[in-house]
Amino acid sequence: MPRTSRIQRLRDLSIEDRRKSVADAAGLDLAAIAAFDPAHGLTTALADHMIENVTGILGVPIGVATNFVVNGSDVLVPMATEEASVVAAASNAAKVARVHGGFTTSSTAPIMQAQIQIVGVADPEAGRVRLLEAREELIALANAQDPKLVEFGGGVRDIAVRLVPSRAGTYVVAHLRVDVRDAMGANAVNTMAEAVAARAAEIAGGRSLLRILTNKADLRLSRARAVFDAATLGGPDVVDDIIHAAALAEADPYRAATHNKGIMNGITAVVLATGNDTRAVEAGAHSHAVSPAGRYTSLSRFEKDADGNIAAVLELPMPVGLVGGATKIHPAAQASIALLGVRTATELAEIITAVGLAQNFAAVRALATEGIQRGHMSLHARNIASTVGATPEEVPALVARLVADRKVRADHAEKVLAELRAGR
Repeated sequence: MPRTSRIQRLRDLSIEDRRKSVADAAGLDLAAIAAFDPAHGLTTALADHMIENVTGILGVPIGVATNFVVNGSDVLVPMATEEASVVAAASNAAKVARVHGGFTTSSTAPIMQAQIQIVGVADPEAGRVRLLEAREELIALANAQDPKLVEFGGGVRDIAVRLVPSRAGTYVVAHLRVDVRDAMGANAVNTMAEAVAARAAEIAGGRSLLRILTNKADLRLSRARAVFDAATLGGPDVVDDIIHAAALAEADPYRAATHNKGIMNGITAVVLATGNDTRAVEAGAHSHAVSPAGRYTSLSRFEKDADGNIAAVLELPMPVGLVGGATKIHPAAQASIALLGVRTATELAEIITAVGLAQNFAAVRALATEGIQRGHMSLHARNIASTVGATPEEVPALVARLVADRKVRADHAEKVLAELRAGR
């Protein structure tokens, strides 16, 4: 059957039945996502090959966001997160976006950069020009380090040279701009920088020091846009309030920090589920949120379109890959890639960006209407109920009382649970 991201009442099924429904909706054999079951997921033996001094494995819940349409195709999105309401909020926002066709995405080429810091150059301006004159030589030297990448259509596309004044002097900093294809690219660009550094320093007339990629991946951008229907949201007043809330994030860095955190709630969950580098993506995103004027601002923009709907856009660096790293080692990451059905790193990056926009819209909508706590309350109450020892049979009644009392706290939960048990 064709892939669909619409699964009715998924939350009402058992975990095993959810897994089967998700596999069926994605057109996959159940075995393709078996690694979502901890019994078939990452083992300590595999973990021991991933990092040093392995002593165990930390489990993180993986949920599946539904309702997503990205570039006309239905997508089920695996999200690894410990935070309640994230998966539900993304699914709800995606449902609203479906009214006008879902999310449309685009990307630049997968260009990552490595920096070579050259110190002690007597004539930095002339050193910069000498390096640019040696562009072809340096590109050839770098590409020789990874002939396989070049064979697949990647490799160094250009060299840029910057002068960076500092309190310790002016540095000549050469950038290798590398098309890394379907890799995140850190290993490839670092290897190239190491190989080129000595020759670059000789040409510039100084000494090479740092030779490492930059996580400010501003040449590797992904974009997502969607239209959120005004009537579905509750009318023009709700639209105006959502736009006011988003405008505050554009103008105020205090609000922008939390606004962007909401975006990253969605992005980081998918990056983690697919075995990619959450720290690299987060560093690139937050550095991109600094405007040319040096002010931290929101990554997304919300506007009212000609029909009174909300037109939302998100653009940010998205350095993720399908080859190498945990993506190829971690069984659950492999299952996540299978569920997404992506074949290139660019496809993955664009879906992740769409999820970030959905998550952002859901949070701003909640803030501008009912307030964030109402949406969080029932989910948080379930966590509290489990914490105080409620059985699965007791959880629904306890959660209902906590929400009704508007006291979602452990001490109140203990009191209510005792009352419920005494009343049996």
